[in-house]
Amino acid sequence: MWYGMVMTRPLRFLVFALPALLGACARQAASGVSHSADAPGFLFGLWHGFIFPVAWVLSLVVPDVAVYAVPNNGGWYDFGFFVGVVFLGVGARKTRTVYVTRRVRG
Repeated sequence: MWYGMVMTRPLRFLVFALPALLGACARQAASGVSHSADAPGFLFGLWHGFIFPVAWVLSLVVPDVAVYAVPNNGGWYDFGFFVGVVFLGVGARKTRTVYVTRRVRG
């Protein structure tokens, strides 16, 4: 069965490298990038990443709400969106792992 199998080095390479190589081939559509002065940039991407959870829930019920601005100015908007989601928004939660060791007398 798959979940009991120990991954060998070549299999591990394929599992992690193949999606990375396929992701490197992705590019943004030219219609999604705008170089005008009023196109959303880094700060709007930061804001949209921060409010992502709320915007996502609203986008399910309100057709005029979107989680990502298109067209935007490209890489800087994407970087701001990433920073907003990972460092300020959903990914910024601090988790604490507590390990408890118990001894049972027997």
